[in-house]
Amino acid sequence: MDTGLFIALLNPTIALALGAAFFVLWTYQRHRPYLSVLAMSYCFSAAGFLLQYFTLPIGMVLTKLLSNICFTLGACCLSGAIVVRYGRKVPRLGIGVLAAGGLASLCWFLFVSPDLTWRILSMNFAFGGISLLVAAELRPVRNNGPTEKILFVLALLSGVNFFVRTLVVVIAHGPFTSYDGFYSSSYWTTALLSQALLSLLIALCLFTAAALDVMKALKAETHTDPLSGLLNRRGFEERAAQLLRHCAVARFPVALVLADLDHFKALNDVHGHAAGDRVIADFAAKLRSATGARGAAGRIGGEEFAVLLPLSDLAAARLFAEAVRTLYSAGGVDGLPPGTKVTASFGVAARSGEEALEPLMRRADEALYKAKKNGRDSVRLSYERPETLFVPEPSKVG
Repeated sequence: MDTGLFIALLNPTIALALGAAFFVLWTYQRHRPYLSVLAMSYCFSAAGFLLQYFTLPIGMVLTKLLSNICFTLGACCLSGAIVVRYGRKVPRLGIGVLAAGGLASLCWFLFVSPDLTWRILSMNFAFGGISLLVAAELRPVRNNGPTEKILFVLALLSGVNFFVRTLVVVIAHGPFTSYDGFYSSSYWTTALLSQALLSLLIALCLFTAAALDVMKALKAETHTDPLSGLLNRRGFEERAAQLLRHCAVARFPVALVLADLDHFKALNDVHGHAAGDRVIADFAAKLRSATGARGAAGRIGGEEFAVLLPLSDLAAARLFAEAVRTLYSAGGVDGLPPGTKVTASFGVAARSGEEALEPLMRRADEALYKAKKNGRDSVRLSYERPETLFVPEPSKVG
């Protein structure tokens, strides 16, 4: 096989394979539209490279224009998809100005004042500017994880590649006056090889990011109770243990609130399990709203809930529990007959020293039991402290 043809087909083959891979990935994750944009990006790039080597019946000049339009669309799609993936706002104006400026310069040096060297510089500088714009958008999030950092570096390298490599090759081996021998020149060879390498690295990084998204979603599903939307017992225990560690290091107070819906079994028997599900979902929504982002709220049993409150002592946690109790008992639940009152009981315990989650929950549960025993629809506090092991001093002999 001719070496020139092999090099010419290298990039479109890689780009088409990557585009197909992103498209297949998107079909399984349609809630992530940036994957379909990535697929389009690599398909546009493949078309651009093919049109550089093969001339359409419309003529060489229009074919080159169409090729560069494909390259531009591919660069815009790729940059937009990367920025969206990391939760940043796409700089449409900046990308649009660079893309339009590059194409306008291309058209000038293609139709008005034909000059191959300036066409090369125009498009490479436009793509370099877009790459650096992406790097600027990724800079605030580059320390959020490995993929962010790698993509930030790759965007910088891509910008340097478009600017520095192009200038060095054009100065060393230019100017280029025609396409005769152009596709065997050092410029074209370095452009194809560097683009192939960067495309692969960027795609691998984005594939890794997509895989991490899937793993994160699966972890969220295994740690979330589907009915209440709160953490399940496993998720709550893991999150609570993490918060307890952080508060121990910072010496912040922590309190635990346990809640149990009153007469829930009777409510299920009278109104049905669907009504019981609505009661759980309604109470969870109120609990989540009251907790906000400062603590961890979970459904740890059938009708039992737990909230860990950092930066809260026993008094603050009691106020929290009383507020939720009052709010819940005062309102109705959709789907239940008017006048049906649903209440909850609460047990509150404040952490002592570096007390672990298990004894803290045990003390809060004892307080909850007292609330249930003393008439329900109330808040009881645990004034107990975790038992400490007494070690007698060794007797002195003398």
